Formats: sequence, structure tokens, C-alpha cells
Amino acid sequence: MPALVLVATLIAACGHAAWNAIAHWVPDKLVSITLVNAGGSLCAVPLVVWAAAPGARSWIFLGTSVVLHIAYNMLLMASYRLGDLSQTYPLARGTSPVVVTLTAALLFSETPRSGQIAGVLLISLGLGWLVFWGRRRSASPRGAVGAALVTGVMIAAYTTVDGIGVRESGSVLGYIGWLLLLEGLAVPLYALARRRGALWSDLRPVWHIGLLGGVLSFAAYGLILWAQTRSALADVAALRESSIIVGALIGTLVFGERFGTARVAATVAVVAGIGTLYLA
Repeated sequence: MPALVLVATLIAACGHAAWNAIAHWVPDKLVSITLVNAGGSLCAVPLVVWAAAPGARSWIFLGTSVVLHIAYNMLLMASYRLGDLSQTYPLARGTSPVVVTLTAALLFSETPRSGQIAGVLLISLGLGWLVFWGRRRSASPRGAVGAALVTGVMIAAYTTVDGIGVRESGSVLGYIGWLLLLEGLAVPLYALARRRGALWSDLRPVWHIGLLGGVLSFAAYGLILWAQTRSALADVAALRESSIIVGALIGTLVFGERFGTARVAATVAVVAGIGTLYLA
């Protein structure tokens, strides 16, 4: 992996953990995800206007990704409503590289190396431990764990689809712009239909921090899409999940969530597994 891609992916990981922390911090999860999506859409407008449009072959992937991102946003709202950030975030993000590695092997002939298999096993061990911890500590264990795991599958699905789509697009900036514009409109429109006139009063107290989350989300995923055109899908997917440790630290230091020995061990196993995937 070139050094520039490495740095871009690590920056994206930190940005991703930060915007997820913002989404978790806002008490009303529909409001938080609405503002994050709206902020991302606003950032996407200049790219849609000035960048070259994606090639025709990429639009099927772009459209599929929009649907997957909408499902992801809904599941993310449920995850953060039901569980702690330092539990649900590692569960969701840790599931993704396992699924992406297997998908890349099956669809793109990116055969897993022995180290990658070891990494998958380590991640699976850590995820299983987090599930066990969730059953004992979470106020809604089945809901929190289930939503986080399915969120991880959605992350893996759109990561894989976008990895193909952005390569077929012929215009990385155009693909990023159209993807984030279209997927970013769905949740705000849903919120408007559901809350109607009350929506603005719900948004007003936190609009600035929510839109900042949208800017971070746009920058983080834009960097990831660019990185996917420069390196293997599995490597980028694995490295970006270093955000797990950032998210866990934010959950503990900012939200005062009890980390505990079990959660430390589980998070270390997930991060070690992701590192093994990348370095193998």
C-alpha cells in the first residue's frame, strides 16, 4: 500500500470514529443521522456540479450502494439507541473486514493469505466476546448486538459494491459526489415526512454539531473511496477499521462508558485481527 493511501485511510478512520461519536452523542437518533446526512449532501454538491459524471457502467453499483447506505443509516440509528458506543461500534466495524475479505476472495479472486485467515479468526474471537459482554451488560442485549452485527454486514456490502463502482466510474470525484448526494437525501426526507413541522425545532439545538458530523462523514468516506482505487479492497477495509480503537476510547473518555476487562480484551483482539489482516 502506498504511503499516501496509508495516511489517507488512517485519517478517514479517525474522521469516521468522530462522526459516529457525534451521532451517538445527540440524544434524538433520527435528528443526529438526519443532520449527518444533510451535511454530507451539502458537501457533495460542488463535486456533482464540477466533477465529471461517473461512467454509465458504474451507475448500477452507485444505485445499489445508495440503497445499502440507507439501510445502514437506519440500522445505525437502532444500534446507537440500544447500546453503548464502545460496544456497538466495535461490533459493527469489526464484522465488516471479515465479510469483505471473504467477499473479495469469492468475487475478485483476492485469495486470503494464511495471515489473513488468522486475522479473521482473531476478529471473530473479539466479536464473540463483545456479544457475550453485551448479553450481560446492555439494557437491550439482543437488539443492540443484532442491530450492530447487521450494520456490519451492510458496511461490508456497500464497501464491496463501492469498491467495484468507483473503479468502473472513470471519475472518483463524480462517483463520491453523486453517491453522497443521493444517499444523504433519503434520511432527511424521511425525517421531514415523519416529524413535519416539528422537525426544525428538533434540529435547531444541535444543527451545528450535526452538520459537522456530516462534513467528517463526507471527508472520511471520500478518502476511503479514493483509497479503494489505489489498493486492494480487503487491505483498505481492514486498515480503516483501526477506527474501532478510536471509537472505543471516545466512548470511555467522552461518554464515560465503563470499558471493563472483557471489553478491553475483545477490542484488542479485534484490532489485532485487523492488523494481522493488513500486515499479512
